Amino acid sequence: MPRATTRPQPAGREPGAAPAAPLAPTPSQTIGPFFGYALPFPGGGQIAPAGHPDTVTVHGLVRDGTGAPVPDALLEFWQAGPDGSLTGAPGSLRRDPATGAVIGRDGVDFTGFGRVPTDADGRYVLRTLPATAPAGRPDAAPYLAVCVFARGLLHHLATRVYFPEHATAHAADPLLAQLPTERARTLLARADGPGRYRFDVQLQQTADGTHEETVFLAFR
Repeated sequence: MPRATTRPQPAGREPGAAPAAPLAPTPSQTIGPFFGYALPFPGGGQIAPAGHPDTVTVHGLVRDGTGAPVPDALLEFWQAGPDGSLTGAPGSLRRDPATGAVIGRDGVDFTGFGRVPTDADGRYVLRTLPATAPAGRPDAAPYLAVCVFARGLLHHLATRVYFPEHATAHAADPLLAQLPTERARTLLARADGPGRYRFDVQLQQTADGTHEETVFLAFR
């Protein structure tokens, strides 16, 4: 005579109990980082067309919460074109049609996009055209949009770079106007010579308060 069998129940669950609630997604995790192996491309920090007379240099340091430089971070920059357009132009990631290798920009078109790794001292350098405000946003001050990837970050961080010569426009900018003065200063580059600006990225405020955390943005 056949014997009755019962299906094994998961540990901690009584027979006939309602199914357990779905498990939450596993949180993001970091391994690596491996930014330097595939993402940088030739001329990634040369957004301005070669020889353009209006080229400016933006440079700086990426620091962690102890104030130490981060030598393997990666920064991506986006900016509006000289006419305020946000469509950009193709060409940043051109490939050799024969080998498929990334050969970078054509040196002529302004694409509005750059990707720059930090060096062994945590420094980066970007050469681009002066920032402009996006078209159709008369209340916005000119800025560069920045995306930061670095060790220990579960998600990339987004921030902006504003420039000192646009101080009048800063007062009406929708982002800067809602920030306390001391926090807004973390988004302001400082002049560092003719056509040069210094902008450091502080991933976390240092314990002694020497370096204040850069304002990072959440997009909803």
